[in-house]
Amino acid sequence: MGGKSQSFGSANPVTREYHPRPDFFRAACWLASAFTVLLILLIIGEIVVKAWPAIQKFGFGFLTGLQWSPNREHFGVLPVLIGTAASSLLALLFALPLGVAISIFLSENFLPPPVRQTIRFVVELLAAIPSVVYGLWGIFVVIPLIQQYGAVISAKLGFIPLFQGPAYGNSLITASLVLALMVLPTITAISRSALVTVPATLREASYALGATRWETILGVILPTAAPGIVAATILAFGRAMGETMAVAMLIGNSQRLSWSLFSPSNTLSALLANQFAEADGIQVSALMYAAALLVILTLVVNTVGEAVLRRTQRSVMGLK
Repeated sequence: MGGKSQSFGSANPVTREYHPRPDFFRAACWLASAFTVLLILLIIGEIVVKAWPAIQKFGFGFLTGLQWSPNREHFGVLPVLIGTAASSLLALLFALPLGVAISIFLSENFLPPPVRQTIRFVVELLAAIPSVVYGLWGIFVVIPLIQQYGAVISAKLGFIPLFQGPAYGNSLITASLVLALMVLPTITAISRSALVTVPATLREASYALGATRWETILGVILPTAAPGIVAATILAFGRAMGETMAVAMLIGNSQRLSWSLFSPSNTLSALLANQFAEADGIQVSALMYAAALLVILTLVVNTVGEAVLRRTQRSVMGLK
């Protein structure tokens, strides 16, 4: 030994450096996201470039103008902006209560599963119907009903500005009713998904405290699913604002401002669809200006909706 201590295992193990493999899936996701943002910026940029001559010539007067006369180069979209907002809000007013009611009906086991699945399939099938078919249905079904019953309503409630006659067939209320039917599947499907994801323990706890079925639905389930219902409302509102063909066939395409629901109106999308094919010169730029306004409105609605959605989520989770 010689007083020397012998050490065992003194050989240093071979250390290998870890080289992570490139995450191709993550890179592909980043690439797709960047491409989407770039595509949106290119679309907005192209619209702004085409609209720039009208922006320079008309400025903000384009937003407050009441006339749209291509022959005299007078372009104003205030009636169209009001018609776009009014038709979309009226459609939500009709579709939101009905869509939430149907989603409750489908998610709370009021009927056997085969019946619920059939109703769910029929409601979601409405989203697959082309817009022009809705327009034709509105022409042959909704317009005669508005002409018939609108005259009766106008005769009895004509002292209220909203119901003043005459009851035109092509009108704001006609387009709004058809829009409500078109956005109904969106509201129903998303609201139902939100209601189904509510934990069963919340229902059981509510029943254990003595709440009835409807007290549980109205006081526990609906508030918990509120973020999903808000998201459904935002998407439905965006769909209603951007709808073109059915609205162009039913709303009457009038630039006249009126308080009456039975009067013709117009929307930005319908204006673009009806006039772009025959536009020339400064009218093309004015129409692109209107398209830019529609994009801005959509962005504002989505931004406000996202803020409302996050606020609703915080309130549901009990955060300050």
